[in-house]
Amino acid sequence: MRVSIIGCGTMGITYAKNLASMEEADLAGVCDIDAARAEEAAKAGGTRAYSDYKAMLEMENPDVVCVCLPTYLHKRTVIELARLGKHIICEKPIGLTLEEADAMIEACRENGVRLFVGHVVRFFPNYADAAGQIARGETGGPGVAHLKRYGSYPQGNGQWYHDRNKSGGVIMDLMIHDIDFVRSVYGEADTVYAAKAQSGGEDPFEYAMVTIRFLNGAIANLTAYWGYPGPFTTEAEFAGSQGVLRLGSESSRSLIVTSKEKGPEGKAAVQVPQSPMRHDPYYRELKHFLDCIRDGSEPLVTAEDARAALEIALAAERSCQTGQPVAIGGKRA
Repeated sequence: MRVSIIGCGTMGITYAKNLASMEEADLAGVCDIDAARAEEAAKAGGTRAYSDYKAMLEMENPDVVCVCLPTYLHKRTVIELARLGKHIICEKPIGLTLEEADAMIEACRENGVRLFVGHVVRFFPNYADAAGQIARGETGGPGVAHLKRYGSYPQGNGQWYHDRNKSGGVIMDLMIHDIDFVRSVYGEADTVYAAKAQSGGEDPFEYAMVTIRFLNGAIANLTAYWGYPGPFTTEAEFAGSQGVLRLGSESSRSLIVTSKEKGPEGKAAVQVPQSPMRHDPYYRELKHFLDCIRDGSEPLVTAEDARAALEIALAAERSCQTGQPVAIGGKRA
């Protein structure tokens, strides 16, 4: 299956490395308006670099296109690719508004192509194992969950993250991973309450706290932090009537190495969670999506799931603005 990549930032390079090592895929070109980034991704994936994605599509004729562009470019790119008959793997979040998400989903449906959204946390083995244990009732009935996701403030090529009209901010871009995961565990959300603190200047940060009440009675407390001074960190705790389940980035690593970050431009624009496995969760995610295209099966994460996570994130943003709980699906809070 021929797969091309549009966007060669941190995620584009991550995709390129994984696709290049996959027997099921032929990495058929990468594209970025920044020629140096395109060349870096092409070198990592052993393929050709382009600066014009239309030229890449014409020359390479891919079956699947991975959209690793800034969030504000997702809608127009996905719709154009759908009209060209390309299956699409799009990085999260699906878009900035529900209207964008609906337009993307409808365009793919109308043109008979598949749309997958990269909510990769579902493919981390420790999170997948936790979801299975909760589904089997090993922690008992619905209870309370606490999840956190902390990383450095986006920098370098990630300047677009600082514009809320382009990235949506820390809830939309970072916390949405945990929003999707807790929804996959507890089902549909009922109400959302959120608060946020942020600062610009020479030492910027954005910190958000979100509480989600689910229809089944469970409560999830989520925190996300851009500006964390340490390494990328995740933690999760799920407490039910019969027990407590805990996991985290440190406890899931079989080998821990601490060193100074190197490179001509310092840190990457965004931090990517590391994995000790032979094939990382991004490999597992991409292979799963390609398998779904090949055999027509339903993915672990659907485009509708991505829309639902976006709806919760948008409700959290409204709650930050109003200081009041916000209901999901038009219900009164």
